[in-house]
Amino acid sequence: MLTDTHTHLYSEAFDDDRSEMMQRAFNKGITRFFIPAIDSSYTEAMYKLEREYPENIFLMMGLHPTSVKENFEEELKLVEDQFNKRSFCAVGEIGIDLYWDKSTLEIQKIAFRRQIQLAKKYKLPIVIHCRESFDEIFEVLETERDEKLFGIFHCFTGALEQAMRAIEFNMKLGIGGVVTFKNGKIDQFLSQIDLKHIVLETDSPYLSPVPYRGKRNESSYLSLVCKKVAGIYGIGEDEVAKITTQNSKEIFGI
Repeated sequence: MLTDTHTHLYSEAFDDDRSEMMQRAFNKGITRFFIPAIDSSYTEAMYKLEREYPENIFLMMGLHPTSVKENFEEELKLVEDQFNKRSFCAVGEIGIDLYWDKSTLEIQKIAFRRQIQLAKKYKLPIVIHCRESFDEIFEVLETERDEKLFGIFHCFTGALEQAMRAIEFNMKLGIGGVVTFKNGKIDQFLSQIDLKHIVLETDSPYLSPVPYRGKRNESSYLSLVCKKVAGIYGIGEDEVAKITTQNSKEIFGI
């Protein structure tokens, strides 16, 4: 059994063939899908997906850093309102993204810190989005460091030193399609990190693994990520699936 710890299955990219796409994932033994939030415009689509696949879909709630705009206070209130109404498996995806817009850094930090505190309140993991922002992310995590802080560094693409620092903050590393890229770099040091710190993800419809790079990603391609990771560690794919799924259960509690 494989677990996709980060996949946007509610995305419009799947509107034409969602059920077929889900069946392809099931056929590959992928049965657990953890679904990050972006902003309130996707909330209903997430709930619809959960209603269609109640045994397989686990929802997070949060405000994505690229959606942190002038109205972020209003969006954060909507996030908090959802937590008052029902339970979620994590607060995510949250963090800092300096690739698209550096001008919102200060409010991104505020939103990130507030949502970390929300996760602590509900004793939940956080799922971190980090793009060109390791220093800024670590700065916020340092101010929030305690025994209640834990989660996943989604789509980890940093260096070994950054990986070890993330692990010190009680984070697992989310490994996806980038591990299959020739210039992805993480394949060069991943074997130095104990597999107990790793979870697998697709981030579909983004970041397709080779040989689908540049095309739409989907959860069935997680098997290609698993195969690459197995090769890096020199163990069987079944072992990678078993360990990383167990790691996901430790983080999400389900």
